[in-house]
Amino acid sequence: MKEIIAKRAKLIDSSGIRKVFALAASLKEPVNFSIGQPDFDVPEALKDEAIKAIKAGANKYSQTAGDSLLREKIAEQVKNEFGWARPTILVTSGVSGGLLLAFMALINPGDEVIMPDPYFVMYKHLVNMLGGRCVFVDSYPDFKLPVEKIADSITDKTKLIILNSPCNPTGVVYSEQQIKALGEIAATKDVVILTDEIYEKFCYEDKCTSIGNYYDKALILRGFSKPYAMTGWRLGYAAAHESIRDVVEEMTKIQQYTFVCAPTPFQKAAIAALDYDVSDFVDAYRKKRDLVYEGLKDKFELVKPGGAFYAFVKAPGSAGASEFVERAIKNNVLIIPGNVFSEKDTHFRISYATGDDKIRQGVEILRKLAE
Repeated sequence: MKEIIAKRAKLIDSSGIRKVFALAASLKEPVNFSIGQPDFDVPEALKDEAIKAIKAGANKYSQTAGDSLLREKIAEQVKNEFGWARPTILVTSGVSGGLLLAFMALINPGDEVIMPDPYFVMYKHLVNMLGGRCVFVDSYPDFKLPVEKIADSITDKTKLIILNSPCNPTGVVYSEQQIKALGEIAATKDVVILTDEIYEKFCYEDKCTSIGNYYDKALILRGFSKPYAMTGWRLGYAAAHESIRDVVEEMTKIQQYTFVCAPTPFQKAAIAALDYDVSDFVDAYRKKRDLVYEGLKDKFELVKPGGAFYAFVKAPGSAGASEFVERAIKNNVLIIPGNVFSEKDTHFRISYATGDDKIRQGVEILRKLAE
């Protein structure tokens, strides 16, 4: 029989996260530590802005690059934060949409893409689908940015370095010193850094440092899904210094033939979101982080997360994380095996984006399983 499925489709697997998330529907009141989705809802004031936009007729296509007022406001914030005189902005269908556009604009077959391991699951599969080669740089056991290892991994084929801080799945926030050092290395090699900063507002100790402060050839991807609980609204943006404005221009061109534009009424609401204070949400998630860390630290090996809403926990025993995950799911706790995010199978990911009572319940079950 003639093969009808494209080879590129077979280079990627179904999302392990989504498989576990779907499993939640078949279990009775599980502790769902699987999906990275805030447990609070979109703030009422921002819902009102979206409803107002819909009722006012903002239901047609926007410009491909995004609503002009939204882009102007994002550009102004980027100027103030990084000192870039003329940043180029593209409004995307979520950071995930931005990643696809960026990779399509940058990666040729055979190009090497460097990423610390563990990594967000999407990076690996998109690079593979486009014919690139992933170069994984081990960051175990503390998950700090492995600057020297990255430097040693750069070759003539290196096209891109991926940075993700705060990190999914580890919750680690890279230090200013580490990020600055990476910028200096990238500058000597003239390599673009793509920085995925979807969790940049979720920093629990200090303000997150962005590579945009230290390196001009940085493509910054940020979004509205996590800080404002707009995961279903599919809204993000890409920002670039004028030295690599052509990257965003190519992404915009590709968007014409893929996403067309980001959802128009939600772009209108995003204008207001840029001024919305999410500090109460961050404070609440800091407490959730503490519930997880304090509850598990004497039974498991884990690094205290500094941001996002994940903990990457070493599975007890020698059987591997996947076996422990199966036991946890049989006990009604949904967690994700670390090999979804890594070339290793030693850890599991917890998303503590759920209610405090559920966190306490899940922590207690995991503690008993460790015993």
